[in-house]
Amino acid sequence: MTVVLAEKGWRSLMVTGNHAAAWAVRVARVQVIAAYPITPQTTIVEKIAEFVEKGELKAHYIRVESEHSAMTACIGASAVGARTFTATSAHGLALMHECLWWAAGARLPIVMAVVNRAMGPGWNIWTDYGDTMAQRDLGWIQVYCSDNQEVFDSIIQAYKLCEDHRVMLPCMVDLEAFILSHTYMPVRVPPQDEVDDWLPPYEPAWVLDPEEPITHGNLVFPAHYMEFRYLVKEAMDRVKELLPKVGEDYRRRFGLTGLDFVETYRCEDAELLLLTMGTMGVEARITVDRLRERGLRVGLARVRVFRPFPVEYVRRLAEGVEQMVIIDRHISYGAEGALAMETKWALCALEERPLITSFVAGIGGRDVTYKDMERMVLKAREWMERGEAREGVWYGVKGLELG
Repeated sequence: MTVVLAEKGWRSLMVTGNHAAAWAVRVARVQVIAAYPITPQTTIVEKIAEFVEKGELKAHYIRVESEHSAMTACIGASAVGARTFTATSAHGLALMHECLWWAAGARLPIVMAVVNRAMGPGWNIWTDYGDTMAQRDLGWIQVYCSDNQEVFDSIIQAYKLCEDHRVMLPCMVDLEAFILSHTYMPVRVPPQDEVDDWLPPYEPAWVLDPEEPITHGNLVFPAHYMEFRYLVKEAMDRVKELLPKVGEDYRRRFGLTGLDFVETYRCEDAELLLLTMGTMGVEARITVDRLRERGLRVGLARVRVFRPFPVEYVRRLAEGVEQMVIIDRHISYGAEGALAMETKWALCALEERPLITSFVAGIGGRDVTYKDMERMVLKAREWMERGEAREGVWYGVKGLELG
């Protein structure tokens, strides 16, 4: 459903998270879309196909034979100077793995929506972060969304950030299967001319051009390969500086959700900090309010950008906090969740660190409500009051009780 607002050119939509992603592609004037279906991502590329067919988006829409081919098509299109997009999920993302390395190493600002879905076997089409966390070390920026407006806003800002010649890296904008992908929420879309003014046409830092041939992607000997990888590291470091500026500029221009690394809630006087990501980071506000009513000084931090990891933000939040509870919708087998592991790495530099208890919850789409998170916090607090900081505690497994 679309309602044109009284403000000239603004649209008010009631759309799914997938369609919010498609609308972002439309207003960002993406030039090449590589499409291959996979549940629960399919309706993103279907909606884009509708825009192209109706002439509402002037773009090359390429129907490929696999997700590997989808990323390959994006690599080729980006290398000749086109703004590109694709979308995938779970096994499709895994099939792209080889090409994801190439996209980052070739410094191509491809934006991809990933609908987070659990990996099989057993076969599962519901959400956890196993698919994208498995790709976290390739040189892609990773943004995790909590609502449909954030999906729309993040894709547009991702192009602004990635196409900056100081960055030139690809970005995954991640949204949770069904919780966001197929759930309707209101989304505000700015006027096209204002988006065009804020996000001008892509000007590539380099292009493949037969008229001006270059050698690219050739054999690199050990004498130089490490320097190529260091350049990616430097670009990711610059993202830490530039991303908040892009977000603030977008927020100031449109009054919508600007990119930032961490969103906080009631952290000013917190003694215990709850740290999580995605939609759980919104649900947890209710948890914090309920615990505050019980006299517990609990604050919440939602990590919005996982790559680059917001080390400095997490360190500042941990200062003065006695206890921390981390909830991951992910498991690294043999260890704990990625958010917990990276948070502990970030805090190693602090002389005084909070006690940390981490949980693994919501795997394969298992519901995690504010009551569940309240129970986790209270149980963790009980353990930590006894000096017991526990790692990777599985919550919600049938027949498995919290100790």
